[in-house]
Amino acid sequence: MYEFAIAWEWLAFAVRWLHVVTAIAWIGSSFYFIALDLGLVKRDHLPPGAYGEEWQVHGGGFYHIQKYLVAPAAMPEHLTWFKWESYATWLSGFAMLCIVYYGGADLFLIDRHVLDISATTAILISLASLGLGWVLYDLLCKSPIGKSTWGLMALLYLVLVAMAWGYTQVFTGRAAFLHLGAFTATIMSANVFLIIIPNQKIVVADLIAGRMPDPRLGAQAKQRSLHNNYLTLPVIFFMLSNHYPLAFATAFNWIIAALVFLMGVTIRHWFNTTHARKGRPTWTWLVTTLLFILIMWLSTAPKILTGEERADTAPAFRRFAENAHFPAIKETISTRCSMCHAAEPVYEGIVRAPNDVTLESDAEIAARAREIYIQAGRSHAMPPGNISDMTAEERRLVTAWFESAVGETR
Repeated sequence: MYEFAIAWEWLAFAVRWLHVVTAIAWIGSSFYFIALDLGLVKRDHLPPGAYGEEWQVHGGGFYHIQKYLVAPAAMPEHLTWFKWESYATWLSGFAMLCIVYYGGADLFLIDRHVLDISATTAILISLASLGLGWVLYDLLCKSPIGKSTWGLMALLYLVLVAMAWGYTQVFTGRAAFLHLGAFTATIMSANVFLIIIPNQKIVVADLIAGRMPDPRLGAQAKQRSLHNNYLTLPVIFFMLSNHYPLAFATAFNWIIAALVFLMGVTIRHWFNTTHARKGRPTWTWLVTTLLFILIMWLSTAPKILTGEERADTAPAFRRFAENAHFPAIKETISTRCSMCHAAEPVYEGIVRAPNDVTLESDAEIAARAREIYIQAGRSHAMPPGNISDMTAEERRLVTAWFESAVGETR
């Protein structure tokens, strides 16, 4: 049973690796084509139907690229579709959501100080929010306001801010940020799967059949692609945020999330304007810097207390606190870990518990049993550099504690 924790950890690592690789492929192609599209130049010698062209150099060779808004007069034999990067990124990301947050719901998804719900209820809320997010977004795009690209983006921003607040009222801060990223990424991938690619396939089919393709299909796909472009950087931030508790585990985390979306817009605006050869709006970097400074300030503001925190051990982790090895484990944690993992760390240079993990109470230690087992028992990741001189015998004790507690439930 305890070996399952090790296998599960490696599975999570493998899927995370896959997710990063596919995301690089998707984001890379997306950024490239946005830059290419904005850099196209109209010239008199272009063939009929061509919108613009671009000459590029890379890898010792020259590339001559032409764009057709609808399609060329004759379809080429081979046509490359850029879609699998998007699908693989979403599928691998959802697999990670299942492995880390659904599989470890009691530890990573649910914070009973925020909302006392069961793991099943939390998972259902998670799934429903991802699906309903796309439905709401798609309805907005197809509504009258969808005719205004910037008006639609402003309304979408308000929806994202509302979701940021909503997620923090249901899940842990870490899960809230992850879900906000998944919520946004679901919209982006669904844009590719349900709008962009189907529209392009209709255009191709019409051309093959000798019909004039509807230019509105291309315009709709371009609008969704533009949305994806401006949402990409915030999604990356939220996916990386689980390593930085100052972002997700603070009182104003949902406001921080709202500001991150604005930073994504200002950064992409600079690149998009530059690629379109319309100047270099350096003011965007000043705005981005100011937004980031505001985020740093919000992350250090005092927490807003809404009530007395419960310090009891959750039922799912009680077996670890009641195990015969626990008194010795508590002594080991106090000796080797508490100088950093405390509400007020005493180790020089540490002003906040790493990853916001405190290991002072029985409940906190029991809730982190699996992480302690992997980080300090089965590996030597903690303490970092073994700065507190944790002995081999103490590591064996950590291993025996976790494995015996898990074994008692068989």
